[in-house]
Amino acid sequence: MVQTLPFQPSDQVAVKALILDGLVDHWGTLDESKNPDLNNIAVTYVDATFLVAWLDDEIVGTGAFIPHSKKQVEIARMSVRKDLRRQGIGQKILSELCKQAVQSGYEEVILETTDTWQDVIAFYQQYGFEITHYLDGDVYFRMDLNH
Repeated sequence: MVQTLPFQPSDQVAVKALILDGLVDHWGTLDESKNPDLNNIAVTYVDATFLVAWLDDEIVGTGAFIPHSKKQVEIARMSVRKDLRRQGIGQKILSELCKQAVQSGYEEVILETTDTWQDVIAFYQQYGFEITHYLDGDVYFRMDLNH
């Protein structure tokens, strides 16, 4: 059974590797200089909620929300290990992030992803996010948490 737990500094190496592997899978290559936030997740995301999905004793997914205002958070760093995608892990992480955002008093969630990642776009739309706009190769979403 998959369990979502708060990020711990001891998760650093495995979480960074998982996220970077996911980026390589989507892009085909990796420019680590574009991901400096992953060098020290505990510090970078100190004001965020960063969850790690565990299957037995292995990290299999991640996701975070970053506060933008008293009412709005942004979902970031959603990633699921490639061989375990489409098994509900991403949905479990996203559901827990939204639940915790509501419990913390937030009312709206935003996020963005690359506009060519059709499977990712479909995932967020199926969850209830609506596309707000496209800009510079990215697609932007929002969802009201008071629905």
